[in-house]
Amino acid sequence: MNHDGHMHGMAMAPPPSSAAMNNGTGGGSGMMMNHRHMMMHMTFFWGKNTEILFSGWPGYDNLGMYILALVVIFFMAFFVEFLSHSTYISENNNADHVTTGLLQTTLYGLRSGLAYIVMLVVMSFNGGVFLVAIVGHSLGFLVFGSRVFKKMSSGKNLDLPPMSCSC
Repeated sequence: MNHDGHMHGMAMAPPPSSAAMNNGTGGGSGMMMNHRHMMMHMTFFWGKNTEILFSGWPGYDNLGMYILALVVIFFMAFFVEFLSHSTYISENNNADHVTTGLLQTTLYGLRSGLAYIVMLVVMSFNGGVFLVAIVGHSLGFLVFGSRVFKKMSSGKNLDLPPMSCSC
């Protein structure tokens, strides 16, 4: 290294062009790159060509996998609402408090984890994914949280505390 901070004889070659990488030679590395790289969107967009949670899923130009992804997202959001409004833990005074506490903690962790996964899914910025997540949460609330399908309140508390944003 000389006094002006440059290293002589250590010049780096520019990266190979995309045409060189896709010409079948692999740009000299012996690897062929046939897959398309998806660009991450930073604004909402519409279409089936998106990546949700995992690289390459649901895939490029694959309507069936995109629809399957939307169904999975819907049921995850619906299940988050089910867990948020469940009342299956018995309030029997003779119940073991340790077992009840562990079950409640497990349900809380499952609900929190699923809610974060749905949040990350929405961060794909795909309009269809966003709408399906909102519809899943809304219908889940309609079925499990609203007064539409509930019998008269028996005064029983929910198993888990309500979801809150700690922003």
